[in-house]
Amino acid sequence: MTASALPILPTTVVGSYAIPAWLWAAYEKIDAGGFGVMDVAETENDAVATAVRDQERAGVDLISDGEMRRQGFIVSLFKYFHGLRPLEPRRKVGILSYDGHVLYEPVERITAPEGLGTLRELDYLRRVTARPFKITLPGPLTLATQITKGGPYRDRLEVAADLAPIVNGELRALAAGGARNLQIDDVYQSFIMEPKRMVELYDRCFEGVLVERRFWHICFGTLEGFGFGERSYRPLFPAICGSSADQVVFEFANREMAETELWREFDCPKELGAGVLDLKNFYVESAELVARRIRRVLESVPAERLWVNPDCGLARLPRHLAFAKLQALVAGTRQVRETL
Repeated sequence: MTASALPILPTTVVGSYAIPAWLWAAYEKIDAGGFGVMDVAETENDAVATAVRDQERAGVDLISDGEMRRQGFIVSLFKYFHGLRPLEPRRKVGILSYDGHVLYEPVERITAPEGLGTLRELDYLRRVTARPFKITLPGPLTLATQITKGGPYRDRLEVAADLAPIVNGELRALAAGGARNLQIDDVYQSFIMEPKRMVELYDRCFEGVLVERRFWHICFGTLEGFGFGERSYRPLFPAICGSSADQVVFEFANREMAETELWREFDCPKELGAGVLDLKNFYVESAELVARRIRRVLESVPAERLWVNPDCGLARLPRHLAFAKLQALVAGTRQVRETL
C-alpha cells in the first residue's frame, strides 16, 4: 500500500520509538568495545524489527524504523562528518542538559563523503515491513546546535549552510533508492531560527528530491522536557506556508492544543501532522481524548489535509507506555473517521 492509498486522517509517528531495555544494555557493551561489527548489526536489526512490529500491532498507517540505529536523535550521525573535533562536555554531573553533550569544533570545511548511514536504514526497513514508511533526518540548523563556530565558520548559520547540501545529498540518495516519504526534523530555537532562513535551508535540503511526500517536523525539544525558546509557532507564519514541504508536523497535545487555529488564520495550504499525544506526560490518553483533540484540529484544518501523530518521537518513553499511547492514537482516530 502506498501513502496515497492511506485512509482519511492517516496515523503516523514522528520518528523515534521507545528503546527496549536490552538495547540500552547493548549500548554499554558496544561503547566498551565488547561487540564486533556483526554483533552490532544483528542488535540494531533486531531493535528495528521490534519497533516495526510494535507500530504494526498498534495499527499505525505510516511507520518508521524507530531511529533505532541512532543514539540520541543526532548523536550517532556525527561519526559520519569529517572536519570536526569533539570537545569535552561542559557539564558532567547533575541532571542531563544540553551543555552535558559533546560539542564539535570545526577544523576545516565539514563533509560527509560516505553519507549519513540512512541507505542502510532504508534497505533493512523495506525487508521487514510491507507498510508505507518514512525516513527522517535532522535539519541543518538542528545539527548546527552541536557544532561551535571556528575554523572556516564565523557562526552556526554558516555551519548550517554547509550542512544543508550534505542533507540534500542524503535525501537525493534515499529518493533514488526508492524512499517515498522523507522528513526533516528541526528543534525550534528562536535564537538561531529566523523563519525566512529556516525555510531557505529546508528548501535547500529538498532541492531536486522527488518523492511522494516531504514532511517537516518542528518541535520544542524533548530532552528532559526543556526547549530553546518561547513555545509558540506563530513567529513561523506565514513564512512556513511558502516552504516546499508537503506537510508540516507540529506538537499540540502538551500545549493543550494551543495554536491549531493558525492554519485557518493564515489560510495555510500545507497538510498538517497534528501532535495529539503528550510525550512529556506519563499518562496514557484515552481514545476519547485523542478523538476530542482531533476534532479540535478539524475546526481549522480540512480532514483531507490532516494527519494524526504524537507530538514528537517516542524515544523518551518506556516501551509499554509508547505502545499504549500508539494504540490510543489509532483508536481515537478511528472514532473520528467513523463520523466523517
